[in-house]
Amino acid sequence: MKTAITEMFGIEHPIIQGGMHWVGFAEMAAAVSNAGGLGIITGLTQKTPADLANEIARCKDMTDKPFGVNITILPTLTPPDYPGIVQAVIDGGVKVVETAGRNPVELLPPLKDAGIKVIHKCTSVRHSLKAQDIGCDAVSVDGFECGGHPGEDDVPNFILLPRAADELEIPFVSSGGMADGRSLVASLAMGAQGMNMGTRFIATKEAPVHQNVKEAIVAASELDTRLVMRGLRNTERVLNNSAVERLLEKEKELGDALTIQDILPEVAGVYPSIMQEGDMDKGAWSCGMVAGLINDIPTCQELIDGIMRDAEAILGRMNGMQAG
Repeated sequence: MKTAITEMFGIEHPIIQGGMHWVGFAEMAAAVSNAGGLGIITGLTQKTPADLANEIARCKDMTDKPFGVNITILPTLTPPDYPGIVQAVIDGGVKVVETAGRNPVELLPPLKDAGIKVIHKCTSVRHSLKAQDIGCDAVSVDGFECGGHPGEDDVPNFILLPRAADELEIPFVSSGGMADGRSLVASLAMGAQGMNMGTRFIATKEAPVHQNVKEAIVAASELDTRLVMRGLRNTERVLNNSAVERLLEKEKELGDALTIQDILPEVAGVYPSIMQEGDMDKGAWSCGMVAGLINDIPTCQELIDGIMRDAEAILGRMNGMQAG
């Protein structure tokens, strides 16, 4: 299947693995890329630019296919070494960068000069248009269903994707609620040129996370996520657990007086314990509503092959309906 996204990134299938904290290691990215999609290393999971350079080198040892690096721009008083991260990406010969968080305009000049394609993750049409205006090559349009940070507009993909198609000139992919061939065909029908999956890729054989994490996703339904940090305008969709219930209780009790300091035990530095050690109640971790559609733990190859096979079958049925 050829789309503007497969052509832009030099990949076989229009499927991207989004950057995920403490998931997007070389093993994950290489497995997705080897299966014909676009794997993504999560830049900020690596402690230093030198560590990122090593992770890029590890990934290149595992695949000769294109892969990307996610660079999330955080609102923080002590920002990461973004120039060093960008240089590690350039020096590593990476051809695709997924940016997320704040406006990536300051990162674009060196990336563009190096011939790197940039896809920016957006949760609204207005942010997507801004990404287009500053020179991003593509955008990943994140609907309200997504795990992680869905923004503050609460617009689901059945509305957001067609709106993006109406407004954008650059290609975009769908993100949030994507799991299978139905997701891909629906995304294409609404104007996207592919889809980005996060939660679905965590529940794969190659995902370098504890088995407890994968089984928690399989066991969850679409009703098992919660929105936290709404009052701080830093909304995050997470899988419910005892730490999340505790966090929500604090939010309820403190109301407008809530500060990030009040919930640090539930949100700060919890990912290694969850993702690596399988301590599922350690804190809040990003998970999409799409968990309700995830019922198995395949290899990345099996997952992507199945998505493409099902998508082709759906398109065939739809063509048959038209002919009739």
